[in-house]
Amino acid sequence: MTQYRRARRPYDEEPENHERWLISYADFITLLFAFFVVMYAISVVNTGKYKVFSDALGDAFGGAGAAITQNTEVQTTPQATPQAVRRRAMIAQEKVRMTKLAQDLLSTMAPLVKEGKVRVTQNSRGVSVEINASVLFDPGESKLTEESREALQAVASLLKDDPHAVQVEGHTDNQPIRNIYASNWELSAVRAATVVRLFIESGVAPERLTAVGHASNHPVADNEDPIGRARNRRVAVTILSGVPDPETEIPTAESAAAEAGPAPVVPPGQ
Repeated sequence: MTQYRRARRPYDEEPENHERWLISYADFITLLFAFFVVMYAISVVNTGKYKVFSDALGDAFGGAGAAITQNTEVQTTPQATPQAVRRRAMIAQEKVRMTKLAQDLLSTMAPLVKEGKVRVTQNSRGVSVEINASVLFDPGESKLTEESREALQAVASLLKDDPHAVQVEGHTDNQPIRNIYASNWELSAVRAATVVRLFIESGVAPERLTAVGHASNHPVADNEDPIGRARNRRVAVTILSGVPDPETEIPTAESAAAEAGPAPVVPPGQ
């Protein structure tokens, strides 16, 4: 019996395990990995939805909200300055005024617009009324026809009490001219000046008016086609926006280099 107990004793006591810490370490690493996976998942931003939300906040508070950089890193931009906020408000108000003016001009010139002889357009520069020269002048002439005077006087009545500057531009086709005018330059300039003179006679302030002759240098159609040449012979009356783009001074190479400062000195051998 004693021998039997002595034979079993080595198996009754398990040897001490010195690597038991690996189990706790593995559990810790697993939990740490899961933690970072969760943190990464909640940190991923849907850039499309975030931009919509950011723009909505910016519009609500009159300034720029949060911006998303190209690497999807989110950072806040400085709040818009009072000058920028005022300028945005001025641009919005000016657009409303110019749109109303465009609608009034379109209504005034409706019969000619319907015939395709007048186009009214609007862009950041202002509102433009493009009138086919056949409506205003006989071929090669700069004297207004009686029918055209009525149409231009209707335009002048809308512009008389309007504060915006007005630029009248004359355009021709590319066919050489053979009359009292030496070239299409003279004809286009005189036609523009003739329209300006009628506007002044109709009560538009002279200091608001400018006459420009472009000859055939800005065609809107192909001059090889008779229909295209007819479109190119035109007068454009542009009511200029009262909120022009701000001026940006272009720096010279010398001033740009001065602002950049001296170039870093590289030690020899590097």
